[in-house]
Amino acid sequence: MADFDIAVIGGGPAGYAGAIRAAQLGAKTVLVEKDELGGTCLNRGCIPTKNLLKTAELLHEIAGSSTRGILVPPGARLDMASALREKNRVVKKLTGAVASLLKARGVECIKGEGFLKSGGGGGFTIRAGDRELGAKNVLLAGGSRAAKFPIPGLELPGVLGSAEILDLEEIPPRLAIIGGGVIGIEMAMIFNSFGSKITIIEAMPRILPSLDTDISSLIHKILRGRGVAVLTGVVLSKIEQKGGALSLTPGDGTAIDADKVLVSIGRTADLSSVTGTGDLSLKTEKGFVAVDEYMETSVPGIFAPGDINGKKMLAHAAFKMAETAAENAVSRLKGGKPKKAALDYVPSVVYCFPEAASVGLTQEEAEKTGPVSTGIFPLAANGRALASGSPEGFVKVLADPRYGKILGVHMAGQGVSEIINEAAALMSMEITVHELAEIIHGHPTVSEALMEAAADALGRCIHLPPQKR
Repeated sequence: MADFDIAVIGGGPAGYAGAIRAAQLGAKTVLVEKDELGGTCLNRGCIPTKNLLKTAELLHEIAGSSTRGILVPPGARLDMASALREKNRVVKKLTGAVASLLKARGVECIKGEGFLKSGGGGGFTIRAGDRELGAKNVLLAGGSRAAKFPIPGLELPGVLGSAEILDLEEIPPRLAIIGGGVIGIEMAMIFNSFGSKITIIEAMPRILPSLDTDISSLIHKILRGRGVAVLTGVVLSKIEQKGGALSLTPGDGTAIDADKVLVSIGRTADLSSVTGTGDLSLKTEKGFVAVDEYMETSVPGIFAPGDINGKKMLAHAAFKMAETAAENAVSRLKGGKPKKAALDYVPSVVYCFPEAASVGLTQEEAEKTGPVSTGIFPLAANGRALASGSPEGFVKVLADPRYGKILGVHMAGQGVSEIINEAAALMSMEITVHELAEIIHGHPTVSEALMEAAADALGRCIHLPPQKR
């Protein structure tokens, strides 16, 4: 007989959320985690990064406070040791909260390496540290790890990953960042405010290549305005140690000198939980565990929510996938009907300052589907943004002019990480651009720019002059 109804391997967002949901539904559940609960997001990603970003943002605001009549003595500086203590305090508090939630739901947690050993005959065997467990169903939530690329010099001292850089005790005078994606841009903003001279090296033609072009262009302009060197379309051939520094060589042979190098070229699935699975043969696609819309793998009874499946490598998407996987795993036990994971309107955010956020199709993607009405409201015309001294940014709404369907929403500016959730909610509810333009928003707020952009897509924005279309 199986020891547990459901075994969860991995304690990150997908793992702990799936375990809690399974326990809520009455399943006897065990969770196996080799490291700290909370996974990369809580311990080495989302949370510590946002903590340091807030510190960087405060430094940036202090530097410009004289325009508001606030005179700060010259020489305001960062105490890095205190900043790290605050970051670690927040992380510890949240990991403790996750442990308390699991305990309150009766989930047994085992610390140790977890991996599938075998399966069949209505159950699976899991190795959990020095124990061997039986489970009727399994949630694989191994998450992801930093991707690597094959160039000489990655093993040199001073070449860091996104986890190591969060624990730097001294600010590097020169920091080179390989990769202009979300992690690279956020780290550039942090260390630029901390005082480092930043160089971003991106192989693609533009930074933030997965986001709408208008957002990419704005963030690129802002970075350059703050003294950050942004090199696009550049591929590195090697990293060398020269004296006490590092030298990066692009394909054209021009040297870029740095004291530290951050490698942030994306993430790939952590498949250690399925290494040596014996008679099990899980289908993979492009290095990720393949799942269907119910989050089930090619092996019935094994589900794989979160980064490990590569569908949407975001913590909030992992929460939803995990809930769906847990509900479907319990349904297999009780004979219920499975449900699909709805991932059509998952918002994404770049936590730079100003922030950037998106949901739905980009301009380029939308135009491939048919005619598109585009509405753009600049925050330079928004009263709250101006009063707050944050006029950089815009809200863009893309809509189908035939039916009014909202195809995509893209934002950059103060607080858009919160406002994008309204757009995602309205799109999920199939609200049309006509209805959005009619929703009364509080004034003055930055969020009313969403309503204004919808009105602009219809050619009737009150607070913009007539647009040439």
